[in-house]
Amino acid sequence: MTLAALSAAMAIAAGAFGAHAAYSPRTAELLRTGASYQLVHAVAVLALSGRPGLKRPSVVLFAGSLIFAVSLYLLAIGKPSWLGAITPIGGMLMIAGWLWAALSFFRGRA
Repeated sequence: MTLAALSAAMAIAAGAFGAHAAYSPRTAELLRTGASYQLVHAVAVLALSGRPGLKRPSVVLFAGSLIFAVSLYLLAIGKPSWLGAITPIGGMLMIAGWLWAALSFFRGRA
């Protein structure tokens, strides 16, 4: 839960930087996208991680959002473009985490 709270703080900082200090529209968009996904998933992890049967799906959600957002943040500050190939891995992990959570709810394990 501590990591999820820190993730939310990072998302707010990235979003603020994108809104006030980004040097191009593309940079602002990368930061905004990363921040919105990271913030939503940080809150979701906080909500899900305390429920029985949802700890593992929340870890997958957390890892996916971190990979997704951080790869976008690094692209925004000019890091190598190959990092863009990592972003979908984070997206797939987020989808997997949500599907896992849905299955846990469906089976009554959450």
